[in-house]
Amino acid sequence: MDFRERRRENEERLEEIRREIERRDVKFIRLQFVDIHGFVKNFAIPAEHVEEAFAEGVLFDGSSIEGFVSIEESDMIALPDPDTFAILPWRPREGKVARVICDVYWPEGKPFEGCPRLNLKRVMNELAEDGYVMYCGPECEFYLLKQDPETGDVEPHDEGGYFDFYPLDRAEDIRREIIFAMEEFGLEVEMSHHEVGPGQHEIDFKFADAVASADNVISFKQIVKAIARRHGVIATFMPKPLYGENGNGMHVHQSLWDPRTEENLFYDPDAEDQYYLSDEALYYIGGLMEHAHALCAICNPLVNSYKRLVPGYEAPVYIAWSPKNRSAFIRVPAARGKATRIEYRSPDPACNPYLAFAAMAVAGVDGIKREIDPGEPVNENLYEMSKREREELGIRTLPENLKEALEAFEEDEVVQRAFTDHLVERWLEVKWEEWKQYRERVTKWEVRKFIVY
Repeated sequence: MDFRERRRENEERLEEIRREIERRDVKFIRLQFVDIHGFVKNFAIPAEHVEEAFAEGVLFDGSSIEGFVSIEESDMIALPDPDTFAILPWRPREGKVARVICDVYWPEGKPFEGCPRLNLKRVMNELAEDGYVMYCGPECEFYLLKQDPETGDVEPHDEGGYFDFYPLDRAEDIRREIIFAMEEFGLEVEMSHHEVGPGQHEIDFKFADAVASADNVISFKQIVKAIARRHGVIATFMPKPLYGENGNGMHVHQSLWDPRTEENLFYDPDAEDQYYLSDEALYYIGGLMEHAHALCAICNPLVNSYKRLVPGYEAPVYIAWSPKNRSAFIRVPAARGKATRIEYRSPDPACNPYLAFAAMAVAGVDGIKREIDPGEPVNENLYEMSKREREELGIRTLPENLKEALEAFEEDEVVQRAFTDHLVERWLEVKWEEWKQYRERVTKWEVRKFIVY
C-alpha cells in the first residue's frame, strides 16, 4: 500500500480514533517505529494534533536511528497505522498516553527501504501474489532478574522451575499484571507459566498474520519490561542471560493459508502416511532446513545467541524435523485441521520480528517452489546421538557463532531476497561490527582462568 492509499485509509478511521481519544481522556500519543535491531523508537505529540498526524504523517530526523540514513538525507515521515492504536496502561490514569505503530516513508511519500515493518509488508504482498497468507504464533521467553545497584550484577527473581507456583514462583502477580496490560493492548492471551530456568517465564498470545504478529511481539516486550520495572525487577529477552541455565527462545509456530478459501494449506486429511501434513508443509519445512544457517543471522542475531544454541539446555542445535521430538530444529505439534502448523524452535526473542518473519516466509516458500524434501523425521533424542550417528543420517549442525551465521547469510541469495538492499547492507555492517567488538573484548572469566599464565 503506497503513501496516498495509507492516508486515505487513515482518514476513514480517524473519527473512530478521535472518539476513543475523547472517551479515554488521552492527552499524548506516542508515535512508535523500530530500528534495524527491533528496538522501539518513539516521539510524542499532543492528542489535539492527531488529525494532522494521521492525514499527513509526522516529520522526524532519521539520521540518528541505527540502520536508517545519513545526516545529509535525514528527513523521514512516520505515518501511523490506526489498527495499532492502544492506551499505555502503565501511564497516568488521568491524562492518558496512547501509542500507535508507524511505517516510515521518505518526505515525497516513497516507502523507506530501511523500514523493517514496510519490508515485512512487501514480503507478505509477494506471498499473497503466490496465493499464501502467513500466520505466526511466537512464544517469547524472558527472565525476571534482581540487579545489585552498586555492582550491576544480576540474579534470578525466584528459584522456581517449569510450571511451578507460589512460593517457588514469586512472579505470579507480575505475570497477572502483564496479562491485564496485554488485554488492554488487544493481545489475546492463551497461556502463562513459569519456565524451566529460575526467574524465567513465558506468556503465549494468539497467532495472527505475520505483520500483526510482529507488532504483537514488539508490544509484548514493551509491556513486560514496563511492568517489571514497576515491580523493581528487570525483564530481559537476552538469549542467554545466566550461565548454566536455559536460554530464552522464541519458538515460532507458523502456517500458510489460502486467502480465497481460508483453508490451512499445511493440512492434508488424506496424507496419513506423512502425519496428515500436506506436501506444501513438508516442502516449507525443507526450505527452513535448507536455509537454516543463513536464517540464524537474522533469527539469532546476537553474539550471545550462540551461547543458547548449545547441547544440554533444550535449545535446538541439530537441523532435523519431527512430529514429536523437542530436540529437533523443527517440531510439528499434534493439532491438525485448521490448527496444523510447524514450530520453528531455534529463533530467540532478541531478533527483530519484522525481519525474522520475512526471512522465515521467504525461506519456507522457496522450499515449496523448489519442492525441497526435508527427509525423514528424526524421532530419537538428537542430544543423545553420537556424532557418527548424526552424520550417517545427514543431520547438520546450526552455526556455532555469529560469524558462521553471517558468512552463510552473505552466500544465501534466497534469504537476502527477504530484504531490501538497504537492509542487507546495514545489517551486515552493524553485525560484523558487533562480531569485531566481541572478539576484541576480554571477559572476567578469561582473566580469572588465564591470569596465571
